[in-house]
Amino acid sequence: MIEHYPVLHRKVLQFFSPIKEGYIVDATVGGGGHSYLILKKFPQVKIIGIDRDETALKRAEEKLREFAGRYTLVHSSFKNIDKVLQSLKISCVSGFLFDLGVSMFQLKTDRGFSFQREEPLDMRMDTSQHLTAYQVVNQYPKPVLEKILFQYGEEKFAKKIAKMIAEYRKKKPIETTKELADIVVKAYPPSLRRGRIHPATRTFQAVRIEVNKELEEIKEGVSKALDLTEKGGIIQVISFHSLEDRIVKNIFKEAKKLKKIEILTKKPITPSEEEIKENPPSRSAKLRVAKRV
Repeated sequence: MIEHYPVLHRKVLQFFSPIKEGYIVDATVGGGGHSYLILKKFPQVKIIGIDRDETALKRAEEKLREFAGRYTLVHSSFKNIDKVLQSLKISCVSGFLFDLGVSMFQLKTDRGFSFQREEPLDMRMDTSQHLTAYQVVNQYPKPVLEKILFQYGEEKFAKKIAKMIAEYRKKKPIETTKELADIVVKAYPPSLRRGRIHPATRTFQAVRIEVNKELEEIKEGVSKALDLTEKGGIIQVISFHSLEDRIVKNIFKEAKKLKKIEILTKKPITPSEEEIKENPPSRSAKLRVAKRV
């Protein structure tokens, strides 16, 4: 029994059920939740688990230990999946799973992903990389900041928030998540400060996407996955906001035109009421699935 079921796990297992043997790449292995269930259900399958968060890989190692010999964990960004597979001397695989965005585990670390605690502005998934949220917030020119908030956060008050950040940092650098969240709240009209969604949600999403170059990574990684999947193989992508989902939808659409894939989900699959009760953060998840032809 595992302590927390990963998002849409029943559907993920169902779509992978035609795969009887070979390799499945868990491109965002995280704490190993999906991989654990895949290894348990399909005894002939092996997992290649990729993550750019070394702490997540340690957790995955602990969780998957009972399946020793059937999994390989690699510290890398999934945009490098071609190089990862090449280094393992694997030319093509039976399936891919991408579970995008920030994990619940990362939200609970002290790396500044959450505005609900006071932490340093970091937001790096891979702590060995140079760019941090501190640099984005304190060093990016105001027009660039505004563009990021608008494009990556779909934030309608992007202009005002960018202006207030620029004014604040003239006096002193913005160092913590609380400082940034407080600035955003003040930029919102008083009537909208106490909604269901915290005013800082979109700003934090936008800064995190910029720090980790998440959208570029999705475009590159998912496109490469289609080329590395054998005929009849399955590619599954779980996204958590409209920007991610739109990219995946467009990649699948183009690949279908080129007769590379068959799309198995006409509309994205979303969690059932039962799953949302069991795991509330899953409510915004969308699963798209394709089969290589």
